[in-house]
Amino acid sequence: MASAPSPSAVPGGLTGRLAELIAGLGDFAIATVAGIGDVALFSLRTVGWIFARPQRRDVLLPNFYRIGVMSLPVVALTGLFIGMVLAVQSFAQFKALGLETRLGSVINLSLVRELGPVLAATMLAGRVGSAMAAELGTMRVTEQIDALESMGANPIYYLVVPRFLGCLFLIPSLTVMADFMGVLGGYFYSHVLLGIDHHHYWANSREYVDVFDFLMGVFKSLFFGAAIALVSCHHGFHCEPGAEGVGKAATNAFVHSFVLILVLDLFLGIWLNNVHDFFRPEGPRRLL
Repeated sequence: MASAPSPSAVPGGLTGRLAELIAGLGDFAIATVAGIGDVALFSLRTVGWIFARPQRRDVLLPNFYRIGVMSLPVVALTGLFIGMVLAVQSFAQFKALGLETRLGSVINLSLVRELGPVLAATMLAGRVGSAMAAELGTMRVTEQIDALESMGANPIYYLVVPRFLGCLFLIPSLTVMADFMGVLGGYFYSHVLLGIDHHHYWANSREYVDVFDFLMGVFKSLFFGAAIALVSCHHGFHCEPGAEGVGKAATNAFVHSFVLILVLDLFLGIWLNNVHDFFRPEGPRRLL
């Protein structure tokens, strides 16, 4: 009597599923490496065209207006409420320790170092990054980018570089606006609603927040702006055909930009903290 076949010999058995899993992981790894390389080449071409030929003013100014000026209201509103939220969430713990007068140092330090740059970049990725990906994706689907290439014009120079420069140069201003409104919102809630003395509030802020903390946030925002522009424009340039492809490009532009912002924030924060410790060997400031 013939013996029953082993599970590994049955088509679609354990061995077959394992092989499919390994093949899927391999495809994912290859696609990830190829995607990173494609974005890197796209970024190098963009940076190369910045220095190859100067941009026209009538091309730059409309992009600067759409990216910077039109983003100010949402960034300011976000910063204002984040400052008040920090005051609400921190007050109870600080009051229990008898340190409520030092609430301003925590709010303002958190804003200028982390929350201000990250929130400004997140708003820029949601409002501007997805819009750039959708706009360029529509141009790709309707073959407008192909028409530029057929006329001998480089689409990266005419379409990507102005948007890249707009994000790179204007996100520091948006970060400063988010910091200012966050500090204002935190002070308003702490002094007017929580009754914290304004003298101690600002005195502790001046003691624990210095110029390096402010410049640290502005410096990180430059990398955030560059990442948003490159990722969003890349997704728009490589948009899949049809309306579904345009929507997918806009969604992926925001998601990938947001993840990249968090990754950059982590590694830049580690590096800048080391720089801060090098110039301040006495160690970090303490609130207690």
